[in-house]
Amino acid sequence: MSRLRSPESATALLPRDTPVQLVTAAGEHTPDPAYAIPTDDELIRAYSSLVTGRRINDQCNALVRQGRLAVYPSSNGQEACQIAAALALRETDWLFPTYRDSVAIISRGVAPAEAMVLLRGDWHSGYDPHEHCVAPQATPLATQLLHAVGFAHAAKLRGEDTVVLAMCGDGATSEGDFHEAMNFAAVFELPVVFFVQNNEFAISVPLSRQTAAPSLAHKAIGYGMPGQRVDGNDVAALLAVLGEAVDRARAGAGPTLIEAHTYRMLAHTNADDDTRYREHEAVQAWTGRDPLNRVRTLLRDRGLLSDEAEAQFTEAAERTAADLRATMHAEPEVDPADLFRHVFAEQPAMLDAQWRMLQDEIDRTEADA
Repeated sequence: MSRLRSPESATALLPRDTPVQLVTAAGEHTPDPAYAIPTDDELIRAYSSLVTGRRINDQCNALVRQGRLAVYPSSNGQEACQIAAALALRETDWLFPTYRDSVAIISRGVAPAEAMVLLRGDWHSGYDPHEHCVAPQATPLATQLLHAVGFAHAAKLRGEDTVVLAMCGDGATSEGDFHEAMNFAAVFELPVVFFVQNNEFAISVPLSRQTAAPSLAHKAIGYGMPGQRVDGNDVAALLAVLGEAVDRARAGAGPTLIEAHTYRMLAHTNADDDTRYREHEAVQAWTGRDPLNRVRTLLRDRGLLSDEAEAQFTEAAERTAADLRATMHAEPEVDPADLFRHVFAEQPAMLDAQWRMLQDEIDRTEADA
């Protein structure tokens, strides 16, 4: 039976002309006919997580300067996307993050120090993916999207109600893996939410050099799935839009592509000089759209955020930063055998010979000491 859509039904897949917004940059609620603002408790929880997320970003940037992290792709300014991605899922759902999504990973329950192991250069992943339903962070662009789709396919075949949220940036939408993941997910109606954090730049390449489409969300109609645009600095709108997409996927209605319009306030990583490709004034123009300030203003105006509560949130964030700082400043215990231990299930003779050479060198060094 043909699954071709009529022009009328295809139009329903198109995103809005302007991103969904529930809280303005000034912190005022702007009602939306299709999306209800989250409950007071949900907003307070989101704000508390935003405070912690911002503190984690600041602490990790400091750890890079102190030589305790090899690299850190900051999500400063994008914390609303990070928090909403974590809060929109059930504990049994799965998150497939990128290298920039450390705050989302930590918000899913991963210990901050474990989330930083990859960025310190110790291991590919410092946490157990199955314990928190969080896949290892992916440094190549868009590869995690294929893994997410495969996971969702397996969950559907097993009859599980698992939803997979796959995160990526605007640059990843130019990769072939993005196309393959989107197409496969749509054809097999898989429970995947593709969440694109459009922060305007793929390292130094602006969005205008990534696509000629009206928006990244418009790409969804070409695959036969709905697309939606949302203010990526509005945690209330993000929770509403992501929540709808997650519910839709769980109900068996297939995947959704969501584009969050946000901005990368800091350089791509500590190794990047963003002054070479964007103006300081352009960055400063986004400071007034800060995701923390707008929801804080909303909560304050509604009488939902007291000085005592805010002090508690700040204190909790400081404890998280202190624990992370203490762990990262401790020298890790390094076992040279780990270089060989996890390469093959049955170690070949070539590696055995290399290990014996290294062991001999270690023994001689220790004897000389």
